Amino acid sequence: MSSIRIFILGALRERGPMHGHQLRLLFEEERLDMWTDITVGGLYGAIKRLAAEGLIEPVRTEQVGAYPERKVWQITDAGARALSSLRLSGLREIVLRPDPFDLVLTRLDPQHREDLPAIIDARVASLETMLAEYEAHAGTVARYLTPAETLAMRHRVVRLRAEIAWHRELVSHLPGLLADERARKDPAPRRLGRERDTASQGEPRGRDA
Repeated sequence: MSSIRIFILGALRERGPMHGHQLRLLFEEERLDMWTDITVGGLYGAIKRLAAEGLIEPVRTEQVGAYPERKVWQITDAGARALSSLRLSGLREIVLRPDPFDLVLTRLDPQHREDLPAIIDARVASLETMLAEYEAHAGTVARYLTPAETLAMRHRVVRLRAEIAWHRELVSHLPGLLADERARKDPAPRRLGRERDTASQGEPRGRDA
């Protein structure tokens, strides 16, 4: 699923032909970086890919003042069909991407595992800051949002709160988790010591033994 394709094709379908800079302004106006996985830096590359696939096509060029010429793009019939398919897939697909943090948590570096509580505290603080900033922004723009956009932004809020709740649960389990890590990864010296004791007990102690 490609959010950036849905944005570009949808904008051209609903607003008519636009050049890349206009799409960028629309992206910034709707603050899509706040509640989608689209990045403004990916717009122009996505435009080129859509054009190469025949989903959009240039209709004219425009030049304002000393600025370079800009191609104005429109959606093609193939692009309209692709947009319809993408929108339907976007509604049906459930996207829960694995977090690399989870993999690292199960394979802690012994040299840094004692830093884990401080790292988790910092993650919780960062998530709480993200939530506060996002809720403040949502409150600022609330009067400009459609009901669907309001719910979309609310989705992000719920996800952030769930992340914070999970991290706090992790904090409560950290003592046991770290104790288990130590027991599993630091047994070799103790085991070797026991093996030496056993070996020494089996050796002859002299003629009087």
